[in-house]
Amino acid sequence: SSAPDSDVASLAAARAARDTLAAGGPEGAAPVQGETSARLSAWSVLLGDAARAANVAVLASVPDTADRENPPSCTFVAAVLDGPLVVAGWVGDSRAYWVPDDGDAHQLSVDDSWAQEMIAQGVPRAQAETSPQAHAITRWLGPDAPDPVARTAATLPDRDGWLLVCSDGLWNYCSPAADLAALVRSTQDRVGDD
Repeated sequence: SSAPDSDVASLAAARAARDTLAAGGPEGAAPVQGETSARLSAWSVLLGDAARAANVAVLASVPDTADRENPPSCTFVAAVLDGPLVVAGWVGDSRAYWVPDDGDAHQLSVDDSWAQEMIAQGVPRAQAETSPQAHAITRWLGPDAPDPVARTAATLPDRDGWLLVCSDGLWNYCSPAADLAALVRSTQDRVGDD
């Protein structure tokens, strides 16, 4: 975010979300178990809990926000890989992508942004994403957040690949999943799997 202290808010949110997901993950105090549909539901709930914990952490990270016109805020994205199941949760325009080693990549998340609203109304992606209002987000974490509840999506990949979560600091340069997949694959070819 461009708001002052957004780096502080983002770090607090990331740590709180990580801790929430770790506590409820396969090795956590209340492990995710069951059939694929039950695990999908459990991970969706846990990602929602992680986003709520992240929002609480943002609120606590900079306590003097009441007098600020532009309080600290951030977007949120997290994803989990549980066997063959990939579940992503997000608030804002940070994204999750599934990039298989071969085949078509796809974006798991749907931006909470002005650009996405325009795309949904039929405006071409390139035009919407290059508009001056493109990065105006409609949902975020922070004191003035209208709706900090994470939305979730899942996929069951049928081959090996990459699960990529990123902010617009990356996807702004190659937004379509195919373009981002080309970047991931060329980077992998250049530097290896690590």
